[in-house]
Amino acid sequence: MQTQDTCFSPTQTLRCPGGRVLDLRRPRVMGILNLTPDSFYEGSRVAATDELLRRADRMLQDGAAVLDLGGYSSRPGAEHISADEEKRRLLPAVEALRREFPAALLSVDTFRGAVAAEAVAAGADILNDISGGTLDAEMLPTAGRLGVPYILMHLRGTPQTMTQHTHYEHDLVLELVRYFREKLTGLRALGLTDVVLDPGFGFAKTPAQSHELLRRLPELHVLGLPVLAGLSRKSMVYKPLGLTPEAALAGTISVNTLAVLNGARLLRVHDVAEAVQTIQLVSNTYPPISP
Repeated sequence: MQTQDTCFSPTQTLRCPGGRVLDLRRPRVMGILNLTPDSFYEGSRVAATDELLRRADRMLQDGAAVLDLGGYSSRPGAEHISADEEKRRLLPAVEALRREFPAALLSVDTFRGAVAAEAVAAGADILNDISGGTLDAEMLPTAGRLGVPYILMHLRGTPQTMTQHTHYEHDLVLELVRYFREKLTGLRALGLTDVVLDPGFGFAKTPAQSHELLRRLPELHVLGLPVLAGLSRKSMVYKPLGLTPEAALAGTISVNTLAVLNGARLLRVHDVAEAVQTIQLVSNTYPPISP
């Protein structure tokens, strides 16, 4: 795992629609906006358009580089909803944010190709797929056709079953590297080159496995692509502390600090101001491990 992968040229910039570029040479922040009634952290849920616009404006003012919108809850055991219901939640929000904040970069958190296509048509810039194309055969071909940046996450099973898939026969990180290499070969064949890797903290991984993955995050840099760390208020933070997601901000800041030091280039968070401050302090004081 010492030789850099050659599937993709090392890059730290993502080319987005309209000629815009997301520069990840310095770590950036992605703010979470959940359009679901059952996301694991109640504070992330947004029900009304005016509330959505207010929260998005606050995140952008606090320094978010990307706003990530999701209409399907992927917490363990979450209810499965139809594509039509996901679109009903997601598409009006994308359209409203695009009208109100035309310069903002919008990401959509979906694993469905049809939802992705309509979201990009409505103004989304980035696809954030928790499934790596495993939950919908149309997702990867759709992403290739759309040609927008794609976030490739590691997941086994589904949000409803992933807690049953936490046993790894071999080394955890080695399995992730093999998974990403295989997926990246397919993405390259589809013409996708602007890709971010998400190791999927908490997805088919116990809290202990997620902490091992965080410690060993630099090993993923062998793939030569920017890494997203989605750690915010997750069970790997609050369970070891005997807390709830609502009380896990301090712990989240701690693990985000480790992620930045270990070379993460995108932090997906509920609390944007704190994450931006973390990046400013860490990046200005301690040189992160370079991908």
